[in-house]
Amino acid sequence: MKSLPSSCEQCFEEFKTALEDLRIYAVRNKQGKLSESQSRELIISFEVTHELALKVMNTYFKKYGKGPFSGSRDLTVEAFHAELIDEGKPWLDIVIDRIQYNPIYEIDTQSLFIENILKKYISLFEKFEETMSKKLDQ
Repeated sequence: MKSLPSSCEQCFEEFKTALEDLRIYAVRNKQGKLSESQSRELIISFEVTHELALKVMNTYFKKYGKGPFSGSRDLTVEAFHAELIDEGKPWLDIVIDRIQYNPIYEIDTQSLFIENILKKYISLFEKFEETMSKKLDQ
C-alpha cells in the first residue's frame, strides 16, 4: 500500500529529529576511539539524516513545480542554486563519501568518513536546518 506523500514541513520535522539523533551519537562518540558498533550506528544515523535532508529538498522543489531530479547530485546542485544550502562542494562531498564508503568492499574509507561526519557534515546539516526553518516560515 502506498503512503501519502509527506509535506515539506513534515519531512523537515523528520529531518530535525534525525539530526538531533546524529548530534547525540556525535557527542557520545567524540570521547575517544569508536567501537565497530558505535561506528556503524554513527554512519547509519548520518545516512538517515542525509536522506531526510534530500527528501526535504525534493518536497520543497515539488511544492514549486521543480523536478524530478535524476539523483542526489542533481538535487544538491539545484539546492545550492536555490540557496537552500550555502556550500555546494561540501554537500557534493557527502554524496561522494557515501558512494566511496561501502562496507562490502575492502577499501578502508570508514575512518575518514567518520572524521568528515564529525568535523564537517553535521555543521552542514545544522546550517541547512537554519536555512530551511527561515524558508518554511516565509
